[in-house]
Amino acid sequence: MKTIWIVDDDQAIRWVLDKALQRAGMAPTCFERARDVLDALQTERPDVLVTDIRMPDMSGIDLLKAIKQRAEDLPVIVMTAYTDLDSTVTAFHEGAFDYLVKPFDVNEAVALIERAYEHGRENAGHGTEQAVLAPNLAADYDKMMTQSSSRQMQEIFRAIGRLAPSKVTVLITGESGTGKELIARAVHKHGTRAGKPFVALNAAAIPRDLLEAELFGHERGSFTGASAQRRGRFEEANGGTLFLDEIGDMPLELQTRLLRVLAEGNFYRIGGSQPVSVDVRIIAATHQPLEVRVEQGTFREDLFHRLNVIRLRVPPLRERREDIGQLATHFLKVAASSLGVAPKQLSPEALAIVQQFDFPGNVRQLENFCHWLTVMSPAQRIDKNDLPPELMASLSFSPGTERTTEGVAPTAGSVGDASATAAHWSSAATPTAASQGPYTPLAGSDNSQQNWLDKLELEVQQRLQSDEQDIMAHLTQEFERIVLTTTLENCRGRRIDAAARLGIGRNTVTRKLKELGIEHL
Repeated sequence: MKTIWIVDDDQAIRWVLDKALQRAGMAPTCFERARDVLDALQTERPDVLVTDIRMPDMSGIDLLKAIKQRAEDLPVIVMTAYTDLDSTVTAFHEGAFDYLVKPFDVNEAVALIERAYEHGRENAGHGTEQAVLAPNLAADYDKMMTQSSSRQMQEIFRAIGRLAPSKVTVLITGESGTGKELIARAVHKHGTRAGKPFVALNAAAIPRDLLEAELFGHERGSFTGASAQRRGRFEEANGGTLFLDEIGDMPLELQTRLLRVLAEGNFYRIGGSQPVSVDVRIIAATHQPLEVRVEQGTFREDLFHRLNVIRLRVPPLRERREDIGQLATHFLKVAASSLGVAPKQLSPEALAIVQQFDFPGNVRQLENFCHWLTVMSPAQRIDKNDLPPELMASLSFSPGTERTTEGVAPTAGSVGDASATAAHWSSAATPTAASQGPYTPLAGSDNSQQNWLDKLELEVQQRLQSDEQDIMAHLTQEFERIVLTTTLENCRGRRIDAAARLGIGRNTVTRKLKELGIEHL
């Protein structure tokens, strides 16, 4: 049986948690004084310890420090009614599993204790284990890229294999964050120029008046501040590869110079009188549709055709969801390495949810999410409740509806149920059992452009025409259901946060959910 120790000088808190944990099948033991807990730890230890932060004999922070010296892997939950920044940060800094703010929802507290127990069981005996730092994360990523199970990525790998040994110019297209530079590096790495320089320049990141000097270099005295001769990126890449990222943002006058270099293989430094010959392979990349920019007159058509010899389109992450799990595992390792902690793992349920996100920022956004999870997730095993709020809020699907992409099929209880329930309910014929049955909109009414108050007025009129009784009660229930389910979804199911956003008490939220028959949220 799960043994839980509770230490709080408030008898009411001890009593409530004791009864709730017993109902949940756990074995709680309550302490009024922190020092009694330290004495008990000399002969036994619990699975989880829950402590108040302000107690007369010893603070919860001091108790936490003492516990971590004796049992580093024991999950400790700190609870307090004083939500100041210093105590919160200090609690996490000293190794607290999580922070429970009073007054709390009892069900949420029990669920948090359950998670702490699972975390402790998964990490039993590994409290002093240090993070395993990957010796060469870049090499690991290269290996991972070449093992993608996506059919589209496999086609890119085949193309790289064919074109890498040649000198042919390559144009890489794709949304921001898809890894276009990584593909460019792969082309260079697997070609005959692998031992030569790979030089990258982002045309959108350099001011317009400096871009020419960056590309072609300058002679001493060619302009104010040019105190010495400087080689440009073309010369630096001589014999190797020059990667021109965001080529679509290059000014028209520089496009002309670039076209001449591609055609003749030489150029002049700024202020120079002697041509400089270079042997450089050009790989360009852009997230913009160059054909459209050609039509708009902002990109030279002849340069476009010079660059568009071989085109590789890197698919967005939403088109290769089968790679998300592998990428996430890698980025969790990278984040753990940078923070000096052990890598965390996504639970199957959490991974299924992540795989359904469209990732407008693509691989770069997934990497940021994994770093966020490494910092913010309290447990070693990442559950769906640990996922970033923006990811959770973006998902909205009906329970039981299969998603054809990658075969992910959400079921009842999955993330998004709150909004799906609200959407289903709002279109339902009958809000309560007392309703007199379905009603239909007035013939010919089109209120798509009306605001919600106008729609409410129309709704009341329809119900009056259908001779419905208790209209106020029914509409109030509908209003409260939508407001509660939508807010709870936004707050990731945390009732205390939802109550704060709505400006009502937590107990009121719990009572309303019970009255509406949606206590599972």
